[in-house]
Amino acid sequence: MTAFDRFIMVDWSARAAPSPATPAADAIWIAIAGYGDDIVSYHRTRHAATAYLTEVLREECAAGRRCLVGFDFPFGYPKGFARAVTGSDDPFALWGELAARIKDGTDNANDRFDVAEELNGLFDSAGPFWGCPKGRASAGLDSRKSIDYSQFPFAERRRIETVIAKAQPVWKLYTTGSVGSQTLLGIPQLVQLQKEFGADLSVRPFETADTPIVLAEVYPSLIGAEIGAQQEEDEILDAAQVRVLAKAMSYLDPVRLAAMLAEGDLEEGWILGAGHEAELTRAARGEPPLLPPVFKDDCFALPPGIAWTPVSEAQERLRQALHVVAGPQTVPLSHALGRVTAADAVAKASNPGAANAAVDGYGFSSEAIGDGPQLLPLVCGRAVAGQPFKGSVPKGHAISILTGATVPAGVDTVVLQEDCSVEPDAIAFHGPVKPGANRRRAGEDFHAGQTILGAGHVIRPADLALLSAAGLAEISVYRRLKVAILSTGDELVDPGQEPGEGQIFDANRPMLAGLLRAWGHEVLDLGRKPDDEGAIRDALDRGAEVDAILTSGGASAGDEDHISRILSTEGNLSSWRIAIKPGRPLALALWKGKPVFGLPGNPVAAMVCALLFARPALSLMSGAGWTQPMRMKCPAGFSKSKRHGRAEYPRARLGADGRVELFKSEGSGRISGLSWAEGLVELPFEAQEIEEGDLVTFLPYAGFGL
Repeated sequence: MTAFDRFIMVDWSARAAPSPATPAADAIWIAIAGYGDDIVSYHRTRHAATAYLTEVLREECAAGRRCLVGFDFPFGYPKGFARAVTGSDDPFALWGELAARIKDGTDNANDRFDVAEELNGLFDSAGPFWGCPKGRASAGLDSRKSIDYSQFPFAERRRIETVIAKAQPVWKLYTTGSVGSQTLLGIPQLVQLQKEFGADLSVRPFETADTPIVLAEVYPSLIGAEIGAQQEEDEILDAAQVRVLAKAMSYLDPVRLAAMLAEGDLEEGWILGAGHEAELTRAARGEPPLLPPVFKDDCFALPPGIAWTPVSEAQERLRQALHVVAGPQTVPLSHALGRVTAADAVAKASNPGAANAAVDGYGFSSEAIGDGPQLLPLVCGRAVAGQPFKGSVPKGHAISILTGATVPAGVDTVVLQEDCSVEPDAIAFHGPVKPGANRRRAGEDFHAGQTILGAGHVIRPADLALLSAAGLAEISVYRRLKVAILSTGDELVDPGQEPGEGQIFDANRPMLAGLLRAWGHEVLDLGRKPDDEGAIRDALDRGAEVDAILTSGGASAGDEDHISRILSTEGNLSSWRIAIKPGRPLALALWKGKPVFGLPGNPVAAMVCALLFARPALSLMSGAGWTQPMRMKCPAGFSKSKRHGRAEYPRARLGADGRVELFKSEGSGRISGLSWAEGLVELPFEAQEIEEGDLVTFLPYAGFGL
């Protein structure tokens, strides 16, 4: 994705004659931002405006600059209208049909009312378009709205027009807010731009190519209050609207603008920035985007007098100190697995989209069925999934219908094929049959406009099926959290190297990297650093470029604990002594505004602390909320006398008999126990005598997202 260099906003007009020579309202105004000083121009006719735009876009493309062009009229019609007119759901097929029908002269004289009347004539009853001068009204085009839209295979409003209450329906052709006339006369001009620029131009949200020219539908009233506040003395409102909106678009963060351009319905279109009014208003004021607050310097500080902190209290203090730091972005579903939803996912389509058969069988009206043997003649034809029956089934007749096929008109009940005797022209079966049997209702799973996934949800494979069935090709998610990992200590060497006397292999970095990737985060490996303050400081500086840092080792108070010393003097260290085994010390600090989790150097203690503290903390920062591990009550396969004063988390797994087994040694140096185990047992702060068969709390690794 490349950023835009020019932002061109157009206030369109459906005038039937040239606008006045003196700039006036309800004409065509075009504003361009991105030159430093805004350019606002006035155009008396649609052809003159399109010619001006064409020349500007040619020059910008030749100079290698990218342009976003916004027009203030709908780019699409309610879902189903394109098919009713062209036989296709492709919005560009409808664009071509309108361009072929409309005649729009260089003097703005046009036949939009005649074309609307022709389109109305495609329907058996009164068509969807309305509004014209009283003297122009006819049986095919009423001057006022008197239409029942329930009779059409499409709605009165696009979905976006149900989201923005002030937006007018696209069928309205006359008087204030007649966007229908602007659309009929605007889309043919967009088709001219498509022909002129070809593959260098794309239209959002129908197309996603990263082209030099991008067209989008806009609605200045989204930031109407701010436009009013910035309108200059004697400035015509239409001019102020495009000027301020172009400025707002130019001030938006390019990543956020790209995400907004990806939103919307692929048949009906969408208004750029809808739902992001506050963000647009801030941009129009030239204010920076709203970002998460920085962490306070003392965010990890414990109250005076706190010495040993229980696990639950430490977790709650950590939860209160942190906040979401990942920003939203829009990604295709193919890249959404494991990502966290940044906003509610709303279905674009119902499931099922239409009533359909749940079995292979025969459909009929239940009103014609009684008790005992039933004999129904078969209509010619059948209903198949993807090939619906076009006609209506008369009462007292039946039709062959297969699983998943749309239920034809006249059918409300389906009888199983196995329950019927069949001849070429009739079926027989025993009644009664429950009305509505074997028939799935339209939208019985979910309906268009319904929230199907809430914000903060981690997307699983099953969710991809749900989102796809709802017609969503893209979804707003938080960007992946980026976490740095660092090991310190002269005693460490990387696996594969030859250890010197007294040296050991670094087991923590591979383990922590694996944990972070399993949780869906990106990893920056800062490597293994010796006990050298300069090298450690440089590594922490690199880590400050991402969202958080996990260190292991060097966080205590020994002579060579350089992590602790550096963070104490330069990073506002708070060393939490947690009443936990294994673990105890957990160093928390800020380094240049980024949280640092100083884990113990012992791999067993490092993993336990990462599971209990780093995992929920990073989950909260990533937008998924504070996560609690899964807790299962299981019978103990061991006996143990546990003393008061700390929580214990020995390594454990479930035996074949369903009992919890403990690793043979509780020594935190026994790394093999981490691999042997399937989870941890949680033994509470209080003293406890555990006998075999007593219920204990088992925390499976799977409950930690592993």
